[in-house]
Amino acid sequence: MKTVSLLSILLFMAAFTQVAAQTSTTAVAVALDNQSIVKSGPVATYDKTVFDFAGLTQGKPETASFTLTNEGNEPLIISSANASCGCTNLTYAKDPILPGKSTSISVTYNAAALGDFMKTVTVRTNASDQPVVLKIKGKVEPKKAEPNS
Repeated sequence: MKTVSLLSILLFMAAFTQVAAQTSTTAVAVALDNQSIVKSGPVATYDKTVFDFAGLTQGKPETASFTLTNEGNEPLIISSANASCGCTNLTYAKDPILPGKSTSISVTYNAAALGDFMKTVTVRTNASDQPVVLKIKGKVEPKKAEPNS
């Protein structure tokens, strides 16, 4: 009889522990879901992070455009944008990007040197401590000879 009572108590305790563990796991999952919904501040999203020019003609600069959208609930500020070399010129908004609005980051490559290239632009915003690296790539081909008149 003592064995049956002891066994019954152990089974009850095991079942109760299992139910309690499932309940706390569910509560943590719900809390995590609610936390991601409540995220505040600026949120930077890019339409692309790589632009492939494919073939460029030597000596003819070309421009790539990257769209940056603020999907957060506070203004997004581009604190800096730096190209990896002097052959790349940048244009970007200095004014805050309001929630739900977008801006363009224009990257112009001068295409002076022949061959394959890959250049980067490092963008820092108030949305994250980590910068975003945008890339432009392609191949610069020689100018086609113009026929004599």
